[in-house]
Amino acid sequence: MFDFDNFREIWSTMKKNKLRTFLTGFSVAWGIFMLVALLGAGNGLRNGVMYNFRDMADNRIEMWPRYTSKPWKGMRPNRRLTFKDEDYYMLKREHPEVDLCSATISHSDTLTYNREYFTGGTDGVFPDHAKINFIQFHTGRGRFINDMDIRDKRKVIVLSPRMAEVLFRDRDPLGEYVRCGHIMFQVVGIYYDKNMSNSSPAYIPFSTAQLLYNKGSGFYNLSFTVKGVTTEAENEAFEQRLRASLAARHKFDPSDRSAIGMWNTASAMRTYGNMMNGILLFIWIVGIGTLMAGITGVSNIMLVTVRERTREIGIRKAIGAKPSSILKLIIFESILITAAFGYVGMISGIGLTEGIDYIMTLSGANSAPAASNRGEELTLFRHPVVNLGIALSSTVILIIAGVFAGYFPARKAVKISAIEAMRAE
Repeated sequence: MFDFDNFREIWSTMKKNKLRTFLTGFSVAWGIFMLVALLGAGNGLRNGVMYNFRDMADNRIEMWPRYTSKPWKGMRPNRRLTFKDEDYYMLKREHPEVDLCSATISHSDTLTYNREYFTGGTDGVFPDHAKINFIQFHTGRGRFINDMDIRDKRKVIVLSPRMAEVLFRDRDPLGEYVRCGHIMFQVVGIYYDKNMSNSSPAYIPFSTAQLLYNKGSGFYNLSFTVKGVTTEAENEAFEQRLRASLAARHKFDPSDRSAIGMWNTASAMRTYGNMMNGILLFIWIVGIGTLMAGITGVSNIMLVTVRERTREIGIRKAIGAKPSSILKLIIFESILITAAFGYVGMISGIGLTEGIDYIMTLSGANSAPAASNRGEELTLFRHPVVNLGIALSSTVILIIAGVFAGYFPARKAVKISAIEAMRAE
């Protein structure tokens, strides 16, 4: 059992060598501090990158037609492809994995109300577009495009907050009519956009946009979500089947990846996730390396302590001290240094990360809007905090390493015979 006399002896030894004890402990504290701080920075980077995908479904796929790059069945390359209506309607029938789906026709025009005007984009979409892109509405701000709007080719429009502010000032836009080009549209909703961006589009029914801007057929791109497709292999197999079905309808080589542009958020999220895991692994390696440097310092100091106290150890053995008591004394000194300074380093690291997080919260850098436009308010750093369990586990591992740091010098001490130890200068 470790008694108070042993503690007093260890404390007396540490007081005699204050600078050496401080520098040894500082290396340990600095190691755990750097590990916690680096992990906090890594978590902040991961949180920041993933925050940029907050309003994007992680199972979303977007497609758009491009040019062929390979000849196919007598047809030349560099043919421009266009999506047809059947591409939208056949998507769910041929691919049961498809869940939500919307085609888009984009058009730029001037919106006018009385003497006010606003030049911006107008997208013709299906109702599922709101769910795919997390478009939200506050109470009393109307609605999005619905199935009846599509079926009846209604001239209704959903404005962005910035459009509503410019065109209507302090008036309520709902139910009013705005001129888009030469066509009058009734305002049925104003969606939420925290950033009040000038580039946020207005939305009209897809069927109306197709009739007005695309000669009644075709569209520019498809966006949809998939279900039951989770692994990389499943995503790759689904993309191949999708390209094959499009190739059959548009007559191009199924292996021609230039013919159809495709962006799969699952692949993008997986890529970013792997990148973040790699960064965190690198941080762990650097942090543990710094920590091990501190532990090595403790072990070296224990060797120096044993060498300095060799004569004292010989006298202890001569008067009947057991090897276990000498072993225990040196190991406990190592544990005391690593535990005390390791705790200081852990608290300092947690305090730093929590302090930075608190300042970021006060400044609004950590605020998360309910929804905002994809691509707006990009951030690379949010909530740089460390899980308390990880910090405590690291400190416990540090203390265990401290046991081994003291054990090997202590074992060397107990192997010295009493006569040889007493002869030491």
